Amino acid sequence: MVLHKKTVSLVALFLLLLVISSNYVLYHSSFGLQSLPGNFNGVVVGSILDLSLVAPLLFLAWQRKFSLKYFIVLMATGLIAARFIIPSEYLASFQSVMWLGVGIEGVLILFELSLLFMLVKNVPPILRMIKSSSLPLLFSFSRAVNEKFSKQPFIHVLCSEMLMFYYAFGTWKKQPSTEENTFTLYKRSSFVTFQIMIIHAIVIETLGLHWLLHNTSMTLSIVLLILNIYSIIFFIGDIQALRLNPLRVEEDRIYISFGLAKRMEISFKDIEEIIEGTHILKQKIPSTTIEFIARDFETVHPDLLLTLKSPVEATLFMGIKKKYQQVAIRVDDPHEFKKIVKERLEKNKQNM
Repeated sequence: MVLHKKTVSLVALFLLLLVISSNYVLYHSSFGLQSLPGNFNGVVVGSILDLSLVAPLLFLAWQRKFSLKYFIVLMATGLIAARFIIPSEYLASFQSVMWLGVGIEGVLILFELSLLFMLVKNVPPILRMIKSSSLPLLFSFSRAVNEKFSKQPFIHVLCSEMLMFYYAFGTWKKQPSTEENTFTLYKRSSFVTFQIMIIHAIVIETLGLHWLLHNTSMTLSIVLLILNIYSIIFFIGDIQALRLNPLRVEEDRIYISFGLAKRMEISFKDIEEIIEGTHILKQKIPSTTIEFIARDFETVHPDLLLTLKSPVEATLFMGIKKKYQQVAIRVDDPHEFKKIVKERLEKNKQNM
């Protein structure tokens, strides 16, 4: 069943790229322009339907996320994209349809600006909640935002970006926590070194591509420059978040995060079974498993595999929520970690 869903998702992505690329080639290549009939209105209508209806449906199938609001946003985005893909001389008869997309996007932007104003207005109480919490920042910040904006994906994405910039620029004087029952996840690997290598590679690529493209395509050069700068900021923030937020074992739950990419709160009452040692190697880890493992060039395996009684929600990059049935964990002090987790799990079972 999982394999079938993955196959459908990949097919949808392939068809999405095919729809977009074929429409672009149709209007921006000599072959495509020669194949256009004398009365091209029918072809333009087909392209508009492709970009505003077919492409959004394929995108939703690829993401496996279906909602009417999301579909309307994608339709408006498709209409705006059509203005850039289809030459203006072919769109003379369809200006009202094109402006419809701009109008929808304008309304959505105004709505998002109002949410942004609400966020700014609620910053002081959110900061007070964070300061009064004993939880790691990644969790206390997320919990405070959830209390104020539980059903606003735009706010969660924005707050995720705020965390990235905070860890990238505002944490250099902070030291990693050395509290009892905290465990780092990266020191048994070259993960941080690998991340630094990626940053160096992006810097070199940015300088090279910007120099090559600035004379031929200034727009593309600026876009790539912005994306590369964003990537560098993300990797720096990710390293800092990984260093400053070790796994924490409390009396009744585990707080675990892996940089900015993912975090999860696991209550001991939700744990069905602990798998360890050679049993992990013999067990095929399914796609319903979230991994908190620092990977580099070597093949590594988790120290513990927690099987949950029912799927538990994790927060991924950009505030995306997803539920998992198993949790694979690899820490730098596995013996002490296993001991504490087993003790706490046994204690919680006795109290139930």
